[in-house]
Amino acid sequence: MALDLFVVLIYAAGMLVLGYYGMRRAKTHEDYLVAGRNLGPSLYMGTMAATVLGGASTVGTVRLGYVHGISGFWLCAALGMGIIALNLFLAKPLLKLKIFTVTQVLEKRYNPMARQASAVIMLAYALMIGVTSILAIGTVLQVLFGLPFWVSVLLGGGVVVVYSTIGGMWSLTLTDIVQFVIKTVGLMFILLPICLYRVGGWDELVAKLPASSFSFTAIGWDTIITYFMIYFFGILIGQDIWQRVFTARDEKVAQYAGTFAGFYCVLYGLACALIGMAAHVLIPDLDNVNNAFAAIVKLSLPDGIRGLVIAAALAAMMSTASAGLLAASTVLTEDLLPRLRGGKQSSLSLNRLFTLLTGATVLGIALVVNDVISALTLAYNLLVGGMLIPLIGAIFWKRASTPGAIASMALGFVTALVFMFKDGLDANTPIYYSLAVGLVSFVAVSLLSRKPQGVAARAV
Repeated sequence: MALDLFVVLIYAAGMLVLGYYGMRRAKTHEDYLVAGRNLGPSLYMGTMAATVLGGASTVGTVRLGYVHGISGFWLCAALGMGIIALNLFLAKPLLKLKIFTVTQVLEKRYNPMARQASAVIMLAYALMIGVTSILAIGTVLQVLFGLPFWVSVLLGGGVVVVYSTIGGMWSLTLTDIVQFVIKTVGLMFILLPICLYRVGGWDELVAKLPASSFSFTAIGWDTIITYFMIYFFGILIGQDIWQRVFTARDEKVAQYAGTFAGFYCVLYGLACALIGMAAHVLIPDLDNVNNAFAAIVKLSLPDGIRGLVIAAALAAMMSTASAGLLAASTVLTEDLLPRLRGGKQSSLSLNRLFTLLTGATVLGIALVVNDVISALTLAYNLLVGGMLIPLIGAIFWKRASTPGAIASMALGFVTALVFMFKDGLDANTPIYYSLAVGLVSFVAVSLLSRKPQGVAARAV
């Protein structure tokens, strides 16, 4: 594994060098948070796709493919379709606002209290997005190189924290482009063909797996619907994704390049599901299905090539980890900290400090959580359950009120937590009940309270 480790170390060093170049370009507060709002089609498409396709999308979809077959692609499909919808229908009004966070929309429609309440939910979501991918990084390094899990988390996650802290969004953009290329080549053009070759070709794959493995609905309609409820709508309101939208030079860049990124996500999901299916044939008695990705890489690839594919997987994970990290830091510095500082806005140095502190928090959480899909589900359950209803209401319902929005956020958030604790992270009940409670409370309290006098929905 010495050659593989060398390749991975070269990759990690490259990410740090790109982080340094990002630091040199991040001269202002706006550069640091949204890359100066000046990304063209290529940079925008790469950074958007890289942000969405992280640890859960890669390691998690391979696991789903191992267990359920081709229908495991629905996780990535829901994310990709959410990207398409966001860029086609919401990017234009969002770019006109010149804002930094999702919660600023709620302040424009309701009042500052709604912004603060939603910022707490968004912070929890963004932290867990970062944790999810750091977990995946730790799992891959642990299985492939035999490192203790805590060492894997600190080494892999530490690289992400460093380059995110020094250059902000410019570092993320530059690293995302390289990561996009590496993971496309490594996973779709190297690992997938080699896995199919090791199995004996497509015909052998079909012969050695049950017919249900090739059904696009084998995972179950309830799971498919839940994926869309959680991930499709989560993409539409997630800070890590909106922050990428804010980097676009104009609406046409967002619409065309963003749509391409969404379709890429669907294809990526199909490739990862097929890799999982090949792993099921080659390693039928895997003790822990969460390690399906690392196990198939270790078994199928020769030295050196294995290192390139490991780097490809780390690229996918690091891009999402850095997106969640910067999103959490941005919510802190733009939404929560100014209230504690008497309305004083953040500076470039303060942004860097809080990105570093947020990174340390993410690493700490990653050391005590152990399932990438569960961590991702937790993040999106809290986000969608707490914020989807009041945010849609802010845009489309003139009668919506601040008390209704806050009631919906609080009750939806708590309901999601209660049902995740009661039924487990993999259950469908947390998202369904939290949305139902959030909708009822939002409508009821808004109708019972005074009609808002502030800026109407046309501001959005």
